[in-house]
Amino acid sequence: MPEVAVVGFAQSPAVRRTSASGNGVELLVPLFQQVYLDTGLSKQDIGFWCSGSSDYLAGRAFSFVSAVDAIGAFPPISESHVEMDAAWALYEAWVRLKLGEVDVALVYGFGKSSAGELRRVLALQLDPYLMTPLWPDSVSIAGLQARLGMAQGRWSERAMAEVAARSRADARDNPEAQLIGTPTIEELLDQPYLADPLRAHDCAPISDGAAVVVLAAGDRARELCPRPAWITGLEHRIDSGQLGARDLTAVPSAVAAARAAGSDGVQVAELHAPFTHQEILLRQQLGLDEARINPSGGVLAGNPMFAAGLARIGLAARHIHTGTADRVLAHATSGPCLQQNLVCVMGGED
Repeated sequence: MPEVAVVGFAQSPAVRRTSASGNGVELLVPLFQQVYLDTGLSKQDIGFWCSGSSDYLAGRAFSFVSAVDAIGAFPPISESHVEMDAAWALYEAWVRLKLGEVDVALVYGFGKSSAGELRRVLALQLDPYLMTPLWPDSVSIAGLQARLGMAQGRWSERAMAEVAARSRADARDNPEAQLIGTPTIEELLDQPYLADPLRAHDCAPISDGAAVVVLAAGDRARELCPRPAWITGLEHRIDSGQLGARDLTAVPSAVAAARAAGSDGVQVAELHAPFTHQEILLRQQLGLDEARINPSGGVLAGNPMFAAGLARIGLAARHIHTGTADRVLAHATSGPCLQQNLVCVMGGED
């Protein structure tokens, strides 16, 4: 099977709210133009298109079909869609490339969280018979997970605040970040609780935004990018959807995915951790003590739903493209309390 690499990436600024009438088309068209410019590709060169988004978030059925307008109506294309973060759309495109069906694929994800009440929308991911009718919001569920870890001595409110402070400081170098700054730990700990023990800085912001990644196979990748980010491992696993059936202070699916993808020796890791304690949990479980974590600021600095996981792959790949790292890891999650996890390991070519 051919090797597959990330050869292009673009993302929109993460913002709290886009225009009320805007949709995925307005978010995506500039990003398509950017990756065309960066790679020298045209629409006719793309053999497969795959996207990730959610009708629940958009509040209307088949919302992804309207986003296809960003590609254009002619000529006909080969296209697919997943109803989750676009990191899983990248997995589908990667399979098509590995099978040799195409040599270039474009993956995109977009989300307009400002259109609804995100904490309630995400309750629709839960068990529809026993949990969703209770409408437990996503932040309160994460608060239960954080409290369990604190009771076991796995992390503290101070350690969580340290993650938030580092994230906002790192995000100052990320022009697409929504939240930046240099707050002190004491300033953060003085803030009121949002869902005990979580404060606002422990939670990823509500963001609108989009991301695009271009994949290519074999020599085509070498033609399009001076230093392609070769995907050396890509796996995704899932834990039980029943929160009561899981140990919420462990992420066995993430550990299994990282082990299968071959995560040893990574220098940079972009983790999709929407809550500060979840970054600590992933670091502990994946053994990433030696890696630089979320130099972009991570999703705590900007979290466009259904694009944030894909953006982690693109941001990690940039370190290979620019030569600042030789081996990187990107992680994406979906579902409550890190239920579903995807790990992508990439490396440069000497």
